[in-house]
Amino acid sequence: MFTLKVVRFAFTAVHLITFLLLLGTTINSVIVPSMFPYFNLLSLAFPALLIVHVVLCLWWVLRLKKRALIFIGLTLILIQPIGRWVNWHKRSAKEANLKVVSMNVKSGSMGRTDLYSYLKGQNADILLVQESGADFHVPGYKYSTDLYPIVQLSSKTKILKTEKIATTGNGNAFYADIEFEGKIIRVINVYLNPFAFDKQKVKPTDDLQENRSTVRYIVKRLIPTFKIHEKEIRDIRRAVEVSPYPVILAGDFNSVPNSYEYYQIAGKLTDAFVAVGRGLGTTFHDYKFPIRIDYIFVSPEVVPIHYRVDRSIKLSDHYPVIAEFQFN
Repeated sequence: MFTLKVVRFAFTAVHLITFLLLLGTTINSVIVPSMFPYFNLLSLAFPALLIVHVVLCLWWVLRLKKRALIFIGLTLILIQPIGRWVNWHKRSAKEANLKVVSMNVKSGSMGRTDLYSYLKGQNADILLVQESGADFHVPGYKYSTDLYPIVQLSSKTKILKTEKIATTGNGNAFYADIEFEGKIIRVINVYLNPFAFDKQKVKPTDDLQENRSTVRYIVKRLIPTFKIHEKEIRDIRRAVEVSPYPVILAGDFNSVPNSYEYYQIAGKLTDAFVAVGRGLGTTFHDYKFPIRIDYIFVSPEVVPIHYRVDRSIKLSDHYPVIAEFQFN
C-alpha cells in the first residue's frame, strides 16, 4: 500500500511538472531571448510534453482517479497553445478569390523539373519560396522578384514595389506591394536565420554519453540563433506595423508555435492555420520529431478560407503550405 502511494505521488508530481512546463511556453510572449532564452526551448519540447500530458490523463482515467478531472480541466488553459499545433476546423463554404503558396524549396536540390511542375500546377496567385537558390524561376508567372538572396516571390498580378527588410544573420526578408483586383496587398517573404545543425550530430544513439554531447551541441546552436531571431523579428514586426496596406506574411520562420518569434507575429496578424487549418500543422519532415516552422499570417482584411499542408509530395525537406483567402 505504501509503495502504491509513492507511485501515485510520483506520477502526480511528474504530471504537474509536465503541465507547468507546457504552461511555461506562454511566458515567451513577454520574455525576450536576449534576457532569458531558455523558455524558448520549451516551445520546441511542446509536442513531446503534450503527449506525456495526454498519456498521464488517460492513465488517471483508467485508474478511475478524481485527479483525472483536475488535469483534464487544466487542459482547457492550453487550448490556444495546442491549437497552434493541431486543429479541427471544417472547410468553409465561403468563396475564396486569392490563393497563396509558400514553400522552402531547399534550392531545388531534389529536382527542379518536378518542383517547377508542382508549383506551377498549384495555380497560386502569389507564390513565395525560401532557400530558392540562384536562377529559380517558376514558369507561368509574369511578375517575379529575384533581387534578394534566399527569398523570392512570383505573382500573377503586377508587383508595384519591393524593398528589403533589415535583418541580421543568414536569414533574409523583403516586402512586395502587389496590385490585386484594384487594391494593394503588402506581401512579406521571410526566412529567419537557420539553426544549421550538422544532422550527423543530432541523431540519437544507444550511448548515453554521446546523447548528452548531442544535447549540449543542440543547445549551443539554439541559444545564439534565438537571439539573432529576436533582432530579425523586430525588423519584420516593424514592417508589419508601418504597412499602409493589408499584409500577408509568409515563409520559413525556423521557429515553432508558442515561441518568442511566433508570439511577436501572432500578436499583430492572424495565423491562417489557427483560423481555418485542420489536422497537424507540421511542415518540416527531415526529422522524425514533429516541427511546424512554415507559416502564413494575414491582416484582418485578408480572411482565411482554407489552409492545408501538402504532405503528398517530398520535393524538399519542407512541405508546401497552401492557403486560400477572401480579399475584398
